[in-house]
Amino acid sequence: MPPMMKQPIRLVIVLGVTLLTACSLIWPARESEEATSMSETRPLVIVHRGARSLAPENTLAAARKAYDMGADLWELDVAVTADRELVLMHDDTLNRTCNAEEVFPDRAPWQVWDFTLEEIQSLDCGSWFNASDPFGQIGAGNVSEADQQAYVGEPAPTLRAALAFTHDNNWRVNVELKAQPNPELDAVIVAQTVALIEELGMDDGVQVVISSFNHDYLQAVRAQNANIPTQAITSQLIRDLPDYLAALGAEACNPKLNTWSYARMRELQAEGVRFNVWTVNDELAMRALINTGVHGIITDYPQTLLALLDE
Repeated sequence: MPPMMKQPIRLVIVLGVTLLTACSLIWPARESEEATSMSETRPLVIVHRGARSLAPENTLAAARKAYDMGADLWELDVAVTADRELVLMHDDTLNRTCNAEEVFPDRAPWQVWDFTLEEIQSLDCGSWFNASDPFGQIGAGNVSEADQQAYVGEPAPTLRAALAFTHDNNWRVNVELKAQPNPELDAVIVAQTVALIEELGMDDGVQVVISSFNHDYLQAVRAQNANIPTQAITSQLIRDLPDYLAALGAEACNPKLNTWSYARMRELQAEGVRFNVWTVNDELAMRALINTGVHGIITDYPQTLLALLDE
């Protein structure tokens, strides 16, 4: 190569390296921040009503599935029966997830508090999952034939059975207290839940947290046993959230997805707020929340969230 051509080529190479170095200070830094966020702020994987995309919700089958998958804790819903027992049920009525209409055709509208525990536990609370495939996971081949057969006749468990499963497996649980229809049952659901947690020796603040949309319940829990952590569920913005949670004695806020923006949650987290966001089933939203550094993600698809966290 002629000497006169070497100098321009050297200049081009130097300029190119300089430009690449400058670009690396801008774009890779952002990618690195995201990678660091995903690796250092791993959220808790909280299964919504158990692994309910793969098993009937609020059953021990759904709890076992979530535990075996490696979820950090499960979330369940508690209601009160006619004979003042605590049972796992999300809806006010029994007919969506149990065969109440078939077994008790003359008991419409099949409200939980109108049935005894014995009556509720006589129901099949598993077959509906096979019949309706609510999350399309049977059709996708993600629920085995053996599991489907096992779900037939699955009962609604008591809170005692759910807590015992959690205790015996050294696992964790978020107990959501469902709103009750009258002040008498309001008092029952709080008092009996706290008493049961104490009886099982699970009131040390490690294995059990109590949450509710009814924040009066949370105050009542704290009044009865301040060792049991509480979390405030909301689907609406709460003004002065850090002060509100402090006054309530709640350790965290569990908001519906998109109640606060990701940026605002970052700001509130910097002020000491913990967020456990529900119900997050979209992979893009999961990634965004991981990068936001939320404390926990409540999902129907722990299989998806766990895979993202393992990337």
